[in-house]
This record gives sequence, structure tokens and C-alpha cells, in this order.
Amino acid sequence: MNYRSMTADDYEAAYRLWENTAGMGLSSADSREEIVRYLERNPGMSQICENEDGTLAGTAMCGHDGRRGYMYHVAVSEAGRGKGVGRKLVSLCLEKLRESGIVKCHLMVIEDNGLGQSFWAGIGWQKRDGIVLFSQDTR
Repeated sequence: MNYRSMTADDYEAAYRLWENTAGMGLSSADSREEIVRYLERNPGMSQICENEDGTLAGTAMCGHDGRRGYMYHVAVSEAGRGKGVGRKLVSLCLEKLRESGIVKCHLMVIEDNGLGQSFWAGIGWQKRDGIVLFSQDTR
């Protein structure tokens, strides 16, 4: 397995992985243009894992607003699950956040994504109560 920072060239493979990951929510904010803008705004923060044959085994998008870190689209291919890929990607992202002086990170999991919730709880993340998320398209 090879871990490295995600680049714009990884978009198509990453999107295919996200499309085939149960519990992953995708929207117009996940267009190539939007993802490339996110990667450019947060250089070197997002991580991917490649198999020995160069195929994508996992992704973790990561960035911050100067105060808090955020992770999105942490996904591992079915073939890559159970091998520590997700844990390693998260660890690499948290390391990048620490290097930037960010000491707290948030992420969102779709409510009925039991597998995702189990993963995050299993690696020590705490589910927050008392927060309601609101969203609005700005276009």
C-alpha cells in the first residue's frame, strides 16, 4: 500500500470509489471543480491510499478553517477494508492538522450509515449530541 497526498489527478478514481461506497452522500459540491478548489485551498492535507497495482484503496479529504479541522469522504474500497487503511488515512490527516496548529477535528456521518458510525466510534471518535446541521446552496 502506498499513502500520499491527494491531487487533482486522483479525482476520477476517487469519485468512482465514493459512488460505490455505501453511506456516502454526494452532491454538486463534489464536482471536479469543487474538489480541486478544496485541494488547492488545503494543500497536502487530503490523503489517498493506492494498492500495489495503482488502483485506489481509500481516500480521506481533510482541511481546516484556521480554527477547526474537518474530514470528508473517508472511504475505503471493499477489498481494502479490514487492513487498517481507514485508520492510517485518518491518522495521516490528523498529523497534517496538528502540523498546521489545529487541535480539534469534526466530521459528518449520514444518520443511517451504521458502518461509518461504527468505524468512527471504533477508532475513538465521540458522537456529538445537541448539534443540528443546517445547509443551503449559495448558487
